[in-house]
This record gives sequence, C-alpha cells and structure tokens, in this order.
Amino acid sequence: MNADIWHYAFVQQALAAGVITAVTTGVVGPFVVARNLGFAVHGLAEVGFTGAAGAVLIGASAELGVLVAAVSAALAIGVLGVRLRERDIAIGSVLALGLGFGVLFLTLYTRYATEAFSILFGTILAVSRSDVVTAAVVSAAALGALAIIYRPLGFASVDPEAAAARGVPVGLLSTAFLVILAFAVTEAVEVVGVLLILTLLITPAGAARRLTANPSVATLLSVAICLVVTVGGIVAAVYTSWPVSFFVPVFSFVIYVGARIVGPRLRHARMDSADLRDDGAAARRDRAVAHRP
Repeated sequence: MNADIWHYAFVQQALAAGVITAVTTGVVGPFVVARNLGFAVHGLAEVGFTGAAGAVLIGASAELGVLVAAVSAALAIGVLGVRLRERDIAIGSVLALGLGFGVLFLTLYTRYATEAFSILFGTILAVSRSDVVTAAVVSAAALGALAIIYRPLGFASVDPEAAAARGVPVGLLSTAFLVILAFAVTEAVEVVGVLLILTLLITPAGAARRLTANPSVATLLSVAICLVVTVGGIVAAVYTSWPVSFFVPVFSFVIYVGARIVGPRLRHARMDSADLRDDGAAARRDRAVAHRP
C-alpha cells in the first residue's frame, strides 16, 4: 500500500470522525457500565436503524434519522422506565415498537435501501467533510451535557437510593443521560454500525474497569482504548481492504481479555504495595515508641 494513501481526503476524514467518536464513546461508556445500560445501548441502536429506514423512505439523511429516532426512544424509555425495575421492560417495549416500524419502512421502500442497510455495519471510510463537522457538533453537545450533570450523575450511578434521599433528581438525570447516550450511539453507529455498537460503548469501559477502580482513571483508560481500537481499525482497514467493523470488535475484545488477565495481577500488586507501606509505617511507629524516654 502506497504511503500516499494517507493524503487522501476520505482517509483523513475517517480518522477525524473516528477520533471524535472514540472520545465521545470513551467518556460515556463508563457510565453505561456503571448504570448497567448495555440493553439500552442495544435498544437505542436498533431503534436508530428504524429511524434510518424512515429517513430513507422520505428522502432524508439516514444519519439524521438515527439521531431523531434514538433521542425519541431515549425520552420514551426515560418516561416509561422511571423505576429501576421497570427500565428493561420499557427498553424492550420501545425496541419492539421501533423494530415493527422498521419492518414497515423497509417494506414500503421499493428500492434497495443501501443507505439504511449501511447503518447496520458502519461506513466510516465513506464519511464526508460535512459528516465530520456533524460528528463534532453531536460530540460537543453530548460531552457538554455530560459535563453539566457529571457529579450528580456519578453519585446517582454509585448509590441511587442515597442520591434520592439527598434530593438529587435521579429520574431526571437518568432520562438526561439516556439522551446523551442516544447522541453517543448515533456517532458510534457511523464507525461500527448498529449490530456492533457494544464494541465501543461497553467493551472499552469494561476493560478499563478491570484495570482500575478509580472513576477518573477508568474514564481516561476507556477513552485511550476507544482511540486505539478505532484508529487501529481504520488503519488496518486501509491496509487490508477488510471492513473497519471487523477490526474494531476484534481489537476491542483482545484488549478486554487482556484486561481481565492483567487486572487481578495489578490489584494484587497494589494490595501488596499498600501492605508494605502499612508495615513500614507500623515499624516506624514502633521505633518511635521504643526511643521515647
């Protein structure tokens, strides 16, 4: 492969969109894991496909259809799943309704809906300059909203009962985060498609969680892993002509397995280091007591 390939606009645009998406999903992912919203990610992505099919049917942008459908589904889930035990039921109900409409839209569309079906597997190497700008705007909106609710959302994610007792609007925060998640899903669909959405919003955050218990460090690790697998997937796809949506899940899974292997060893090493510090402190205290007059 000629090195000049990196001077082509489509490669540069793919890398730019990939980096933007990786940062967004890397920051949002740890909250998805902490709040056990894996099913919600899947549901929003599937409903997003329905939005793409509906948009193609009326001659609109498939990406816009994904965003509108995902945000609408997030609001519906937030309203219907006010209580935690009702959330999965609400997600399942909204997902079933969305897929029903998706089947109808595809049936009504008499031609082969290439644009809608590309949403299933991602088209990162086909993004335009305007798509990169759109991704940046969506990312800024999602990360900006998350920054505003970051602290109370973190509290509500760790201990929702205590947060509610202290007056934190847990239900409103849950709905707000679902809308933020809908924006992140819309971006991730561009890279890996609807069917592989979990590989950017779950796996990197899960790997980061295996490596550290510190939320801030876990977020940084999640972003780093998303960047590695996304940019690495694009580079590998350019050099092999295999799809990006193959490489990203493979790289992500390998890192996750590695984190599961390395994580316990890191924890043991930190515990041993802490024990040594405690032993050293105890020894210093004993010496100080022994030397007292």
